[in-house]
Amino acid sequence: MADNRYKNPPAGPSANRPSEPKANRRNEPRTNGPAPEPAPAARPEPRPAANVPKAARAAQQAPPAKPVKPPRAPRGPLPGVGNLLSLLRDRRFHLFVGFGLLLGSLYLTIAFTSFLFTGHADQSVVGAMSTIPVREAGAESHNWLGLLGAWAAELFIYKLFGVAAFALIPIVFFLGYKIVFRTAPVSVSYTLALGLFSMAWLSILLGYVVVSLAAPGADPVLAHRLDFLCGGAGFEAASWLDSLIGWGTVLLLAFALISFVVFFFNVTSLNLGRFRSLSTEDDADEDAELEAEIAAEQAAAAVQPVAAVAPAAPAITLKTRPAAPEATATSSATVAAGGMQATGPSLELDGDDETDEAQAFVKEYEPAPRPGTGLPLSVAGTVAAGALGTAAASSSLGTSVAGGALAAASVPLAVSGPAFSIEMPVADEPAAPAPPASTVPTPLSLADLADEDAPLPAPRSPLPTPAVRPLEITVPGRDDLDPNAGADIAAVADEDEDADAMPNVNYDPTLDLSRFQFPTLELLNDYGTPKAQVTKEELEANKDRIVETLGHYSIAIASIKATIGPTVTLYEIVPEAGVRISKIKSLEDDIALSLAALGIRIIAPIPGKGTIGIEVPNTKKEMVSIRSVLGSEKFARSEMDLPIAFGRTITNEVFVADLAKMPHLLMAGATGQGKSVGLNVILASLLYKRHPAQLKFVLVDPKKVELSIFNKIERHYLAKLPDTEEPIITDTKKVVNTLNSLCMEMDRRYDLLKEAGCRNLKEYNAKFIERRLNPRKGHRFLPFIVLVIDELADLMMTAGKEVETPIARLAQLARAIGIHLIVATQRPSVNVITGIIKANFPCRISFKVTSKIDSRTILDTGGADQLIGQGDMLFSAGSDLIRVQCAFIDTPEVDRVCDYIGEQQGYSDAYMLPEVAGADGDAGGGNEDMDPSERDSMFEDAARCIVLHQQGSTSLLQRKLKLGYNRAGRLIDQLQHAGIVGPFEGSKARDVLIPDEYQLEQLLNSMK
Repeated sequence: MADNRYKNPPAGPSANRPSEPKANRRNEPRTNGPAPEPAPAARPEPRPAANVPKAARAAQQAPPAKPVKPPRAPRGPLPGVGNLLSLLRDRRFHLFVGFGLLLGSLYLTIAFTSFLFTGHADQSVVGAMSTIPVREAGAESHNWLGLLGAWAAELFIYKLFGVAAFALIPIVFFLGYKIVFRTAPVSVSYTLALGLFSMAWLSILLGYVVVSLAAPGADPVLAHRLDFLCGGAGFEAASWLDSLIGWGTVLLLAFALISFVVFFFNVTSLNLGRFRSLSTEDDADEDAELEAEIAAEQAAAAVQPVAAVAPAAPAITLKTRPAAPEATATSSATVAAGGMQATGPSLELDGDDETDEAQAFVKEYEPAPRPGTGLPLSVAGTVAAGALGTAAASSSLGTSVAGGALAAASVPLAVSGPAFSIEMPVADEPAAPAPPASTVPTPLSLADLADEDAPLPAPRSPLPTPAVRPLEITVPGRDDLDPNAGADIAAVADEDEDADAMPNVNYDPTLDLSRFQFPTLELLNDYGTPKAQVTKEELEANKDRIVETLGHYSIAIASIKATIGPTVTLYEIVPEAGVRISKIKSLEDDIALSLAALGIRIIAPIPGKGTIGIEVPNTKKEMVSIRSVLGSEKFARSEMDLPIAFGRTITNEVFVADLAKMPHLLMAGATGQGKSVGLNVILASLLYKRHPAQLKFVLVDPKKVELSIFNKIERHYLAKLPDTEEPIITDTKKVVNTLNSLCMEMDRRYDLLKEAGCRNLKEYNAKFIERRLNPRKGHRFLPFIVLVIDELADLMMTAGKEVETPIARLAQLARAIGIHLIVATQRPSVNVITGIIKANFPCRISFKVTSKIDSRTILDTGGADQLIGQGDMLFSAGSDLIRVQCAFIDTPEVDRVCDYIGEQQGYSDAYMLPEVAGADGDAGGGNEDMDPSERDSMFEDAARCIVLHQQGSTSLLQRKLKLGYNRAGRLIDQLQHAGIVGPFEGSKARDVLIPDEYQLEQLLNSMK
């Protein structure tokens, strides 16, 4: 019984045969062999009864000892449907197909290009492929890619689409690029639609051309030679259309092209100057499929067993936060060369943490207060480098984050070497906007009218009697009222000419246009919140290269601090003791070579700091919009007389300067570097802050197209000469008269300031507003006048000294009386920006120039030749040199601002400048009242000589008539008065107004 019990194990589960699989097999139907006994498997009896015979026990033990297993499915070499789907999802299969398409696009390019040269010779070879062996046909083929290339080119070009088959190449290329790299610079659907339409449309168009050449009366030989341009499909389609609608095929093709452009580019208006940017988003189905593949791979990797060794540290990203920042604070940077742990500089960020930056925002402020302020505008400010702060929180290259926004001290990492910190501006908390003081928008306040050192004047009480301070009117400064005086002042003077007292109410210069509304920020484009364009990896790489390059020359660095700007990043270096600054300055080209970047600029040392600056352009530049600059609190609440918001500095702060304190501005830069955009930014800044009664512009535009858009604000902001049709001066002949008129206006204003006992325009206008100056003496409210010259080089070429002298005189004297100059040129050479002009323009702006000589000409120092263009500029004010990224304002934005102002009520005409004698006639003759009897005896001979040679010069009369210079000059003046020659034009000869001798004889007979 013991042996029986030992040889008969219990029917329950054992170590070798678990119960779970057996239970599963019991529940499945069996098709082959006898069914097993269910009792031993279902009833867990410990052992059989002792009195059971051996034969019965052997019968009971037989089925469990040799169970019959179900047959397995055959594993053949051919995969099933599931394996086929897994093969299609395999990344290796994707790479195989993608690289095949990329090489296929290259193959088609070479084959198609070769067809243009060898196509006619290969037609017979391709046609005979079915009759001759392939080896012989390949030997006779002239195509660069052999017989297969000739066959492919013959199929796609000659038989199908002609030269339009070249559009198939980008389709194949972008499909392969999308599959290999899982991304594409443009959408695959976009490329597919554009390529297919281009193939079909161009093939039919060229087919129609070939059909027209094959018409009776044309050259059939030429048509046969050009039949490869359209291909067989294009020729047949064009022949069918020509037989159906004739020359209407051209109209049909034009209609198809217009329809495709309208629907494909989503054209909803006829503003052809601004097409919407092409969409580069991928197809939703493709993105969903790729995301599903990535998720499946990540899930498969997650369930794998974890290895005993610790995994490598994850790469730094800009969108993740580490679970334990303390653990990453002790890691160090790794040097790429050598592959070992390096003693590199540590990195730290001075900014808010991720939670604070997620909540940070910048509020927009309207630049000018308005009566009845309504709801606030939508928030469209800029968050200063929020994404970079997030990247700093997740750094694994030795990063520690300072928690406060204003943290000045840096926390170095536990590594040796120079410390590396990053300083970034953080958006300030928005302050509550100050309510407007009154319903009338009067930008001049008591703080504006008072001197900086003098206290504010006390409120004036009504005078008890007019005899306390009588006004002396016995010796008036002018005989009549000035035509530019306000209408209310003229009405007061007309009421009582003998009144000696002035009204007690302060004068409001904006009363004539009291309902004028300043432009709003809604007129400007909203580009959204700018994102940080500099990654942590880029900062670390640049820092390592700088340290490595300086280390090659045995220059030790104590610490490095990075300040990120919209265009460039400033690396401030503190060298070790004993390092010569000139040694670092001489390595400018070596550092530029190691960083592989253009525009490396070294500031050694930085003024006011004990550091050396290295400015490195960012890989991705950030655009500074005009809306983000004008909507900033610094500009909206500025108390400057003429505030100008240029853009943002290297620390992302809005840079605002006062034109009244500059007092003149000289701009220069190469063609296409942002001068015209900079002028529009300056004019827009002033339009957003000053009332038309307080500011006037004199615009000189020799190029005739840059400032013409400001014609719409003629009755509000522009000033011009009397009897002038165009408010914007485009004729160089009238520029001299305008400059002389401004000099006369300057002299008149100085006379008014002398009579009023004031030193500058601010004091004078303050007295006039307080009714302390009588308009009957000629006093009036004086607005600021800003002269803008867009191209000085053209004026210096045509007029020379006639332009230089009044510009220099205005620059020397016009500061105190509110006339300011903004002069721009694209050629900063010494013959354009002369020493007289430079000496009177302390503030200068330089965009990118082509040489160091031009940079020294405009700035008196180098650096402008190392800018990167597109609005990158240097602002020089005395000894300070500030790098600013100029704001961008588009032409439609300027147009909307001008339309908004021009549609409002304005003055009856533009602001009139003093009239210059001889402005509409001769500039140097002075013979307007000449008596015909005083004409020279050789007047008619001189006129015939001038008309015969068509050259109005004094030297011609001296040579031909043998006269002296004085007599010849008088004859020229008499001929100008008679209308035979034109006015004086400098060194050039005068224009001859009479074309032939017949008209001259008629004119001479009418003068007798």
